Amino acid sequence: MTNVTPFPAHGATPAQTGFERQELMRIMDLYGRMVSAGHWRDYAIDLGKDAAIFSAFRRSAERPEYRIEKRPALRNRQGMWALIGEAGAVLKRGADLGPVLAPVERKLMRLVEE
Repeated sequence: MTNVTPFPAHGATPAQTGFERQELMRIMDLYGRMVSAGHWRDYAIDLGKDAAIFSAFRRSAERPEYRIEKRPALRNRQGMWALIGEAGAVLKRGADLGPVLAPVERKLMRLVEE
């Protein structure tokens, strides 16, 4: 007569990891400022099961200059945010987005001063 639908298991991993609105607004604000400084020209967003990745390119035919990764599985270990450089090295890691974006924002300040 009635169908009982079970609740999802507590702590179950989501099918896709994404950025929250405030996080994406912060990232896109930085991207817009880098575009207006003439440094970045393109971006890509990859939303996978384990990570959400924002890649910023100087030119679309190259490797990304920076990747901003959100990996919620690392939240309790080394922080879920990572800034990865063009060569694939982790430049900064942390629990909050602001300090992870700080090296790029410092670079932006140097670009604007020139």
